[in-house]
Amino acid sequence: MSPLIAVAENIAQVRQMDVDSSTLPWGSFAAFFQSRISDKTLANRPFLAYYDDDQQVHRTYSYAEFGAMVQRASTFLLDQVGLRRGHRLATILFNHDVTVVLYFAAWASGITVVPINVEEPTEMKRFVLEHSEASVVCCWHSGVEEVNGLQRNVPALRHVIVLNDEGFMEMNGHGVSDKKRHSSLVSSQSPHTFSLEDEALIVYTSGTTGPPKGVILTVENLLIDADALANWHHFGMNDRVMCVLPIHHVNGMVVTLITPLYCKGSLVLNRKFKSTTFWRRLHKEQVTCVSVVPTLLEFLLDANEDLSPYKLDRFKGFICGAGPLSKDTAMRFEDRFHFPILHGYGLSETTCYACFLPNDLSHDEHRHWLRDFEFPSIGVPLRHNTMTILNDKGQPLPEMSRGEICIRGETVCAGYFKRDDANKAAFKWGWFRSGDEGFYARDKQGRPFFFISGRLKELIIRGGVNISPLEIDDALRSHPLVQFAMAVPFEHRYYGEEIAAYVVPRDVVPPATERDLLEHCRRLLPFSKCPKVILFGQEVPYTSTGKPKRLELKTRLVSTLAAYRDHQFKEE
Repeated sequence: MSPLIAVAENIAQVRQMDVDSSTLPWGSFAAFFQSRISDKTLANRPFLAYYDDDQQVHRTYSYAEFGAMVQRASTFLLDQVGLRRGHRLATILFNHDVTVVLYFAAWASGITVVPINVEEPTEMKRFVLEHSEASVVCCWHSGVEEVNGLQRNVPALRHVIVLNDEGFMEMNGHGVSDKKRHSSLVSSQSPHTFSLEDEALIVYTSGTTGPPKGVILTVENLLIDADALANWHHFGMNDRVMCVLPIHHVNGMVVTLITPLYCKGSLVLNRKFKSTTFWRRLHKEQVTCVSVVPTLLEFLLDANEDLSPYKLDRFKGFICGAGPLSKDTAMRFEDRFHFPILHGYGLSETTCYACFLPNDLSHDEHRHWLRDFEFPSIGVPLRHNTMTILNDKGQPLPEMSRGEICIRGETVCAGYFKRDDANKAAFKWGWFRSGDEGFYARDKQGRPFFFISGRLKELIIRGGVNISPLEIDDALRSHPLVQFAMAVPFEHRYYGEEIAAYVVPRDVVPPATERDLLEHCRRLLPFSKCPKVILFGQEVPYTSTGKPKRLELKTRLVSTLAAYRDHQFKEE
């Protein structure tokens, strides 16, 4: 058996459950989408409300109106742009109603979406565009100059689609309004040619070594995880989920875009999170659930808004994950606002969430699992997947023993795009290896409650976003006065982890200053990835084999960096 066939078989094995697999009632995303927009009982019900507070924009769409917009956008992508099933459409966009329309139009047309964070450096955008083999890229009008420059360096990119505030689409300078075209959902393609195994997303996620990896998620991944989320949280037609997280990430996409459509509910999309409008919007839009990261809980605690003017009786609580939640934050938040934190865990490689704290817990049980261990529990596995703790030989470990969190089931991705080396390492022993260390404890019913005790990988997780320290190392080392530099995380009240850098300066006069290096990084990196503190030293922390001792350095600097735990670093 060839190595490639063996890896493919490993991935297929990991993506199956021990029991009979579930059966979705649709054969494609187009069929799923059509089942919702053709449902006469949903036609006039609200599906999407969009808010851009900076632009004073508020737009709403019923199921019928949203379906019509997606149909027109699908026609544009197929007939005007020439995309077909299996083609890849990269997007360099932010939270916007037209972004949502574009995603659904692509999926309903069998087109793979490759979302790119608008704040990524130009070189990272170029890498993703080139590596993903995207043939078309869609950007906002303000970013067209950068994207045109990228197109010149990525020959496979055939077209650049430009969006503006009115939602008009332009392709290579030829304007086409998404409000003026009317046609069928999939135009010249039949939905019967599509499959649940079609690629829906390639999401690039930072790694500890080398360039980011493209996680392949299928249509079935998206719908299965939406089914698990809707089932776990008992979402239905009367639920209204609010999105304040970026929708270039699987959390925003799966929890707050796809799941509401799956359960026939609705969503409230915000351009970005604002603590000044957060509670008022929950009240006004009668929101029943919102997905956040721990960082946002700290911001809401700081704002300390009086909730007495608001009617929040329909609000069920906060889905929270994608970053380290401290016991202190969890307890202070629930004591202050009296809404439960629905803590969970997942990765891009597991589509989104893989486990959650159960919703059937009593108040005391809920507090127990959040408070009475070294770390807050991330809960028990959702349906369609299972979890375990394995040692470094792939052997299952008993209760309370620490090892690697491993997952298998139908939410697991179809592998990494063009990375057979990564697939071989991650899909092993019949499990997907998360790279996170953890353990589990059972409740009286015998359910395994999982915990994360640390990360085997060296990723920095700031505000729920994975950041590769190597990218920061490289930016620092490009300064002419720096001999050695290494980024390390430190515990931070608002972001869970914030970024510091240990720097060995070159022996020159005048020496590099902290201000010099911070300004240098801000020219190369978005503020979120920049170090906020620079610590100078003389020792270069390498092992005898030339490997950087990042974890050892992080431990050594804990006491020094503790002074910055509560500091609010602001972009200058």
